[in-house]
Amino acid sequence: MTIKKALTVAGSDTSGGAGIQADLKTFQEFDVYGMTALTTIVCMEPSTWDHQVFPVATDIVETQLKTVLEGIGIDAMKTGMLGSVDIIELVARYIDRYKMQRVVIDPVMVCKGTDEVLQPENTEAMLQFLLPRADLVTPNLFEASQLAKTGPITSLEQMQEAAKIIHERGAKNVLIKDRGKLQEGKAMDLLYDGTTFEWFEADAIVTQYTHGAGCTSSASITAGLAKGLTVREAIQQAKAFITQAIAGGFPLNQFVGPTRHSAHRSS
Repeated sequence: MTIKKALTVAGSDTSGGAGIQADLKTFQEFDVYGMTALTTIVCMEPSTWDHQVFPVATDIVETQLKTVLEGIGIDAMKTGMLGSVDIIELVARYIDRYKMQRVVIDPVMVCKGTDEVLQPENTEAMLQFLLPRADLVTPNLFEASQLAKTGPITSLEQMQEAAKIIHERGAKNVLIKDRGKLQEGKAMDLLYDGTTFEWFEADAIVTQYTHGAGCTSSASITAGLAKGLTVREAIQQAKAFITQAIAGGFPLNQFVGPTRHSAHRSS
């Protein structure tokens, strides 16, 4: 049996909880071979956990993409933190050049623990270049409000309106994720394919240890798509995985606690 392969184009979280580290751990859990194109390196000041972001030069990102796409090939891909308009445009060109399918865009706009929001020009580039090429885009509530330009999303009805707007901007499928903010006791995720709204519901888990949850969720969807699941099936599988991963979250130090990527195992 040939193992399926997936690419993550994202930043490196030196602490291991998010970014490419979370993506690779998640791919491994689903028996998908993971490969990377690194866009940024994120480090932390040990005494305060303030984030330090070091961009990778665009030509180096391109060389990584060539290595994977020209030298190996993939069954699915996802993006995470991209960091600049140049890199966003580069990824879009490579999606077209290699006619990539099963493309998941995770529109990362902020590092947990910081107030550093994606620059407005990067958001516009994402709307212009990546959404029209996305088989699925996976924003959280804040990211959805930025992509839809609606202002804060405070109700399930507003989630539906935002999903419509984002779909109109080119994404084939839109998954807006809520970790229990809008409906007490429930984590409600909304999938919209341009015709039908479908809710994926789980009991909300009250915990501070959610670092990397968004990356882990989108990576598990990407792994499912790589293995031939439909978008709906991949989301359903990923919803169960991320719920258990959050339930297994743990304190890494006094500042942060990541989800546990092996939480779905029986051991």
